[in-house]
Amino acid sequence: MDSQKIKTRLGRSLTDNALRRYITFSALYIAQGIPEGITFFAIPAWLAMNGKSPLEIAAFVGVIGIPWSFKILIAPLMDRFTFLAMGRKRPWVIFGQLGLIISFLCIGLVPNPLNNLSALMVAGFFISFFGAFQDVATDGMAVDVIPENEQARANGLMWGTKTIGISASLVVGTWLINTVGFSIAVSSLSITVATIMFFPIYFNERPGEKLMPWTPGAASPDSKQTQLKSWKHIFKCLYKVVSLKSSIIFGIGCFAVGIMFGLIDTLLPIFTIQELGWTNTSFSQVFSITTVVGGILGMVVGGYLVDFFGKLKMLTLYLGILTILITVFAFMPGIWGHNLVIYIFILSYYTLYTFLCIAVFASAMHLCWKTVAATQFTLYMALSNMGRASGAALLGVLKTNFSWEWVFLFIALMPLLMAIIVQFINFSKHRRTVESFVVLKQTLVAPAVIKD
Repeated sequence: MDSQKIKTRLGRSLTDNALRRYITFSALYIAQGIPEGITFFAIPAWLAMNGKSPLEIAAFVGVIGIPWSFKILIAPLMDRFTFLAMGRKRPWVIFGQLGLIISFLCIGLVPNPLNNLSALMVAGFFISFFGAFQDVATDGMAVDVIPENEQARANGLMWGTKTIGISASLVVGTWLINTVGFSIAVSSLSITVATIMFFPIYFNERPGEKLMPWTPGAASPDSKQTQLKSWKHIFKCLYKVVSLKSSIIFGIGCFAVGIMFGLIDTLLPIFTIQELGWTNTSFSQVFSITTVVGGILGMVVGGYLVDFFGKLKMLTLYLGILTILITVFAFMPGIWGHNLVIYIFILSYYTLYTFLCIAVFASAMHLCWKTVAATQFTLYMALSNMGRASGAALLGVLKTNFSWEWVFLFIALMPLLMAIIVQFINFSKHRRTVESFVVLKQTLVAPAVIKD
């Protein structure tokens, strides 16, 4: 009892304090943004600057996107196995963060990376693997400890800080690559990731839990009640919730919009550098400034808009505007040479991207059943990331056979598709159905005491 009082007074429990939750998850999302900024933007821009073909660059992005596509294989492990005395997902967050630090150090050891793309892909793959690992654990922990009335606001902060992490790592990474060389540049980013390690180490999920395996503490009753103890129960619960109509529709929409994300993210460094004649420094500066603006707007008003107007209305609005934006841009090749037009396009797209991600994440959390939250939430994100990897790989094929105008028009079809199909989602009905599953869960969770 004394130990629990001390921990509560020191303010280490995420479930006890909203500000603590916002700060911790924002920091963890910055850590997610760093590997994405380097692998999906800085390195492709650097490769484009050094004359690599769109097919080679798309292949690199496609390979590093694979671990993000198969997060669904990781999530059930986290729902099934954990060290409950340290929390349901927190031990996995720490493991993923540690893997990110090591993998950033390893990519700096790749010899002659410009002429050794295979080794660069392998090293990038492992950065993505541990980034995806940390992402699954963080999202699962967020669904567990963030109350429903805070989810949209929290996602605004989380996605805003992730965008800032992507932008900052892109600018700093590009500058370091051009100044001190590739190896030192990417390895040095492990320092920032190591600093963020403080948050999952210092804060626990619930009062009374261990901070580390050797410190005092025990599993909380809430964790024991929620934790399932067999694969059969996990997959039975997962099937029960993802087979609902709204879950199926949302998953299809996530895949479609993921294709748009992958195409645009892979296209921009190639399009601006090889088609418009920019340098990788110019691209990183424009990208970072515009995405930081979008990220800040998302942090300030993104979550509020979803709370005020509702998830479905905001999803439809963002997807509709994105469809119009990309379509209009496709029909304006005559003014692509004006930098101001490109600045406006990138700023508009990434602002809408941030707002859309906030709405998508809040919607996904709302559709989740806490008993299998990590696996279910990750399933939605895995579908989006499968779309992202498919879009990245598809760009090389599209650009080889079509002009840029047709590539942009193809991209515009993706948000239009999602905007149409989300109209068939009924969030309220889905929530009521999930709440009725409590009876099922009580029959699956054994009454026996779970060992710490």
